[in-house]
Amino acid sequence: MSFQETLTRMIMSLPPGVLQAMAGGKVEGDGNVLDARIALMAKQAAKGPSVVVLPVNVARQGTQAAIGLSSGKRRTGVVTRDLKVPGGGGAELEARLYTPANATGNEPLLVYLHQGGCVLGGLWMSDTWCSILADEVKAVVLNVDYRHAPEHRFPAPVDDAIAAYEWAVANAKALGADGKRIGIGGDSAGGYLSAVVCLAQKKAGKPQPHLQLLIYPCTDWTSVGGTMQSMAKAYPLSAPMMEWFAGHYLNSNDERKDWRVSPALETDKSGVAQALVYTAGFDPLTTQATAYADMLKKAGVNTTYRNYSSLSHSFTAFAGLVPAARRALNEISADVKRAFG
Repeated sequence: MSFQETLTRMIMSLPPGVLQAMAGGKVEGDGNVLDARIALMAKQAAKGPSVVVLPVNVARQGTQAAIGLSSGKRRTGVVTRDLKVPGGGGAELEARLYTPANATGNEPLLVYLHQGGCVLGGLWMSDTWCSILADEVKAVVLNVDYRHAPEHRFPAPVDDAIAAYEWAVANAKALGADGKRIGIGGDSAGGYLSAVVCLAQKKAGKPQPHLQLLIYPCTDWTSVGGTMQSMAKAYPLSAPMMEWFAGHYLNSNDERKDWRVSPALETDKSGVAQALVYTAGFDPLTTQATAYADMLKKAGVNTTYRNYSSLSHSFTAFAGLVPAARRALNEISADVKRAFG
């Protein structure tokens, strides 16, 4: 453990009242109070340059360093294996398989897609979280690193998500799962891609995943109201960052209206997989994600929705520093376990 990591963990172990004072007092918005540890993280981050003024490669390096400090250690007992899976157009994608301890081969399989606006991220972005899912759910988890913009703009990440999911379905037993219960899930951009996978399977007349796990997903790239305004300056995701992501990911503004970019704009959502949808109190995407959960319910889709009012976007990567995030991840894991049956 580095000196910086040790110091960070010592500071974050201080009482909430002390941390709140260090953060400059309560951070409030939309009737919610931000977790003191996240508030302090936001204050420290504000001392540096915003992602939107950084070259993509620098933003990627900085994000990886930050996640390394905040996400915590991978669950012991979970066995990992790196492999390659096919993406769209013949692309070869990096992937990591997580198998729970004492696996029997009768476990469900969850294909997981990381956050990062389709620009940032990698297997490291959700490494700890995928190990938690494997351990708590007793499921085999396949963490897939789809291609990123601007090197690979829309629809490359969508094509990768669909191809990787379909490959996982065809190879589930070889991956150590039961081959019957196969879900798709992700956070932020990964949640968006997961929703698109379900709609794409429906349109293609193919079987649905057993479940779709959508954690603070981006579902409408045309959205400008609600928390896109009230949480426009939130940490770690802001409205300007969403535009930065869109500028790198999309080929034109017209693509925002494509259902493969904005799944909320697809009029027929009936018959898609049961959905587990989660939002945070401090997140520009909360309004659109909540609306998507409501759309699914109105379409007759079995939908579970929870909002973690004291947390922010990206809380799946805060398990190492924020106890409230750890509790949320345990609750989400319990929901996934129930949904898999």
